[in-house]
Amino acid sequence: ASHGESWSFALALRLGCYRLLCSDGAEPLLLLDDVFAELDSRRRRRLADVALGAEQVLVTAAVAEDVPDELDGARFDVQDGQVRRAG
Repeated sequence: ASHGESWSFALALRLGCYRLLCSDGAEPLLLLDDVFAELDSRRRRRLADVALGAEQVLVTAAVAEDVPDELDGARFDVQDGQVRRAG
């Protein structure tokens, strides 16, 4: 399998685990660690839809522009060990 296929499979497996926890009535934290950079626009939109339906979401990104605009929660920048609210 290619890198992209392996990566997509790993993400699908993690999202399946998240959905399984949700089906038991839990409201788990959905942690998306620099995932949007690896996705095409269609997959970004689909993942953003999942995130929008989650109770709690934490997204990290090396490049802010990789995060879809519809995920409009609080944003923070980390630079030189300092955390600042973005915008």
